[in-house]
Amino acid sequence: MSAREFNFDGLVGPSHNYAGLSFGNVASFSNVKSASNPREAALQGLAKMRELAARGFAQAVMPPQARPNFRLLRRIGFTGTDADVLARAYRESPVILACAYSASPMWTANAATVSPSADTFDGRAHFTAANLNNKLHRSEEHLQSTRTLRALFADERHFAVHEALPPTSAFGDEGAANHTRFSATHGGKGVEFFTYGRVEFDPSAPAPKKYPARQTLEASQAIARLHGLDSARTVFASQNPDVIDQGVFHNDVIAVGNGNVLFYHEQAFHDEGAVLNALRNALAGVDTELTAIRVDTQVVAVGDAVASYLFNSQLLTKPDGTMALVIPQECQENRAVARYLEELVASGGPVDELIHFDLRQSMRNGGGPACLRLRVALTEAEAQAMHQGVIMTDALYDTLVAWVGKYYRDHLEPKDLADPQLALECSAALEELSRILGLPGLYDLT
Repeated sequence: MSAREFNFDGLVGPSHNYAGLSFGNVASFSNVKSASNPREAALQGLAKMRELAARGFAQAVMPPQARPNFRLLRRIGFTGTDADVLARAYRESPVILACAYSASPMWTANAATVSPSADTFDGRAHFTAANLNNKLHRSEEHLQSTRTLRALFADERHFAVHEALPPTSAFGDEGAANHTRFSATHGGKGVEFFTYGRVEFDPSAPAPKKYPARQTLEASQAIARLHGLDSARTVFASQNPDVIDQGVFHNDVIAVGNGNVLFYHEQAFHDEGAVLNALRNALAGVDTELTAIRVDTQVVAVGDAVASYLFNSQLLTKPDGTMALVIPQECQENRAVARYLEELVASGGPVDELIHFDLRQSMRNGGGPACLRLRVALTEAEAQAMHQGVIMTDALYDTLVAWVGKYYRDHLEPKDLADPQLALECSAALEELSRILGLPGLYDLT
């Protein structure tokens, strides 16, 4: 059955800020407490969406989440009016206020894990919202993520949206950032590939020493069960704990896959040979051969890969069957990475084009092109059944650019999070956005 891959890019919210809350994310920590530009961040993301849609890729918008998270603040003892809550939180615990204002939902690769209907037991597309329980500022995102996914994919004849896994360390789940899918076509049967950083119930399993491993094997196995995946076409692989300790907090910082291609760094996995053999064997069952593009450490060091987000790129299949690599501008500014990419495109392999974007506002907060999108492969019937108001068009682009200009600030500092007017601006912006996208009731703003 034919299908297209839709990329649902996170629309950056009006409170985009650099709080440096994500221990283990080097870029996020490096820019902590510096001034951000929410307007520029949103416009950079929208420009990427419009350009890819114009090139013929299926592109959609994932709405931002409501900020600040007053529910979180009130649950932990901040009381009074909204203005009182903000003032007290800023005075007593500015870090927790920053958590309530976190911009991280923009990275929709962490919103959920998605299995297309070709892979599942009941022939429906399955979604499981990620619990993101490793970090306070992300641990409640699954509530709105589930609500949003159910609004976008409401037809239960075609879609199943599961609740997040239990919010315990055993089931730490970071969504599609640690999951990819290989297949000959988006509509054909595929192999689903889950990576994890630790094993909760096996203390002898490899694990990082410096930074936390956010995805567990147990979580990945649970999602495979929920989605009804065929065990013969499901592969679980351990990340290399040493690269987690070098800032590779998700697998999509060190590897990316598309179609039958795995583009990865030689240090990505704990046992590279076993991973490749498992993928090759599984793909043989769907009459597909793995094409592995390995980047050696002597060519691109892990530090350069993390700094440039070379692997946090989008690998997209073009209409002619070749692939384009969507990269951040930083890749062209890193000498080793730029040299490697020139050779990659000239090599005659599957990747024959580079598409680069200025995503500095997102990059400074620790997320590149791949972080900004959730991949959803849909048949024609499924694409018609999903909510149509989020599909990127020229008209929607123009409307959203005007909306950003109306509501977004061009300068935001940590002290501004205590400003009650910012909270009002965010609320008003999302009320109007829900009307623009045709999603009434998407937010609980009471």
